[in-house]
Amino acid sequence: MKGEYPVRLLCELFAVSRSGYYRWQERRPTQRQRDDARLAVQIAVAHARSRKNYGAPRLVEELREAGTPISKRRCARLMKARGLQGRKKHRRRPRTTDSRHAHPPAENLLAQTAAPTGPNQAWMTDITYIATGEGWLYLAAILDVWSRRVVGWTCGPTLHVSLVLAALQAAVRQRQPPKGLLHHSDRGVQYACHDYATALAAAGLVCSMSRRGNCYDNAAMESFWSTLKTETGLDAAVPIGRRAAELIVFDYIETFYNPTRRHSSLGYRSPVAFENQPTKNDIKAA
Repeated sequence: MKGEYPVRLLCELFAVSRSGYYRWQERRPTQRQRDDARLAVQIAVAHARSRKNYGAPRLVEELREAGTPISKRRCARLMKARGLQGRKKHRRRPRTTDSRHAHPPAENLLAQTAAPTGPNQAWMTDITYIATGEGWLYLAAILDVWSRRVVGWTCGPTLHVSLVLAALQAAVRQRQPPKGLLHHSDRGVQYACHDYATALAAAGLVCSMSRRGNCYDNAAMESFWSTLKTETGLDAAVPIGRRAAELIVFDYIETFYNPTRRHSSLGYRSPVAFENQPTKNDIKAA
């Protein structure tokens, strides 16, 4: 507009003085505005590093750990101004658990036991499914209840017991758990069957199962499934094959979730960082 009309005329039309207009034009950004610009760049970088998954709470922890103090409110404002946001969860789909079988369920020992105080005291496991262009891909995983770390997982095209056995074998091989570790699952036929019970006994693990129809007994697994599907985009229909979906799961668990992703229940630390934190005995020894 300034190129089409004289500044004098525009100032008269908008009832401002020419001197005031020129002062406004020459005014430099305030310190607050310069700080916002700098923070916005850091937020954008951290957001990209989180694979565009983090919202304001986790980004605040990311920046604070890097030495940049920022409030959640300011972070949310700067994110909104630049169109950045965390992943939003889609609606859950039906469960895969089939508890209509003749195998006797185990007692819910997890609910009767004190919360774990370290790794490899209690594990939790479940199965979920992922839609692919080749049909369903089933995913079984085992979480350490204390650190929320995925200690074993596997994918397969069917819900055969071999799926959950492979996840269990991977967890036992990687963690070498002590005898008496509590292993908690739902009442699905895969976990209640003779083959799985035999594998648990061979590894010295104690079986625990959720109450019938109570998903809250396995809440940590339900939360993990929701997080994984939301943050990988696998909760939406995608025209990829089973192998491509499995590679996405591998990349998410092994290179992001376990070593990097900040978990709110762990004080915004990743599962690996939480397990590697110094213990009271380490501090006393130092």
